[in-house]
Amino acid sequence: MNIAQKTVLITGANRGIGRALVQEALRRGAKRVYAGTRGRLDIADERVTPLMLDVTDAEQIEQAVRRVIGLDGLDVLINNSGIAPYDDLGDPSVIEQALAVNFFGMYKVSQAFLPMLKRSKGALVNNLSLMALAPLPLTPSYAISKAAALSMTQSLRALLAGEGVKVHGVFLGPVDTDMTRGFEIPKASPESVAQGIFTGLENGEEDIFPDPASQSIAEGWRTGVAKEFERQYAGFVPQSAAGR
Repeated sequence: MNIAQKTVLITGANRGIGRALVQEALRRGAKRVYAGTRGRLDIADERVTPLMLDVTDAEQIEQAVRRVIGLDGLDVLINNSGIAPYDDLGDPSVIEQALAVNFFGMYKVSQAFLPMLKRSKGALVNNLSLMALAPLPLTPSYAISKAAALSMTQSLRALLAGEGVKVHGVFLGPVDTDMTRGFEIPKASPESVAQGIFTGLENGEEDIFPDPASQSIAEGWRTGVAKEFERQYAGFVPQSAAGR
């Protein structure tokens, strides 16, 4: 999908990868960028429409849907909002919070905007993580939520295949944001990751590996057993369900 003259909604748009995605969408000629944030956004471009959007708040999601419907509709939804708490699985409330944002928030926003994406034959892009494949024990709640989000992404890909909506999963490695401040490891810049995400989207890659760490496993994933199972299981979706 070419982003030029398209409408794009990005959650978690006020900083880090989200902010870089907004700037990259503008650079690639997006017609309008809806920037979902929980606070003030200071990007001065007439093509940017700020949306107050906490992905755990049902009322704010509903208000965002009404506003987007009233303007240009939607071609691309990028689910970027996320939290990565440090924990040891000893406190269930931390797991619940990670799931509330990283899984249920992504699910609820996706469901709310799917009717628009079906009308536009658009794209759903879910920012996941390499930790969806193997957990880092310092942030296990984050890994659990991203693994759930990966499974949802694969399920939606199969279920929406007959609707014309393309579903993309982004496998992020370490990126230089507030989330990874405590890790002294090589990190990609948010700007380079945003470029990689949109390039993957424009190239039609259903699984996008936008940074050096993720690219190192890209071929193994695409030709591996797990991906083969995904393809096989997608065939079990009845045509009536895939095209409803």
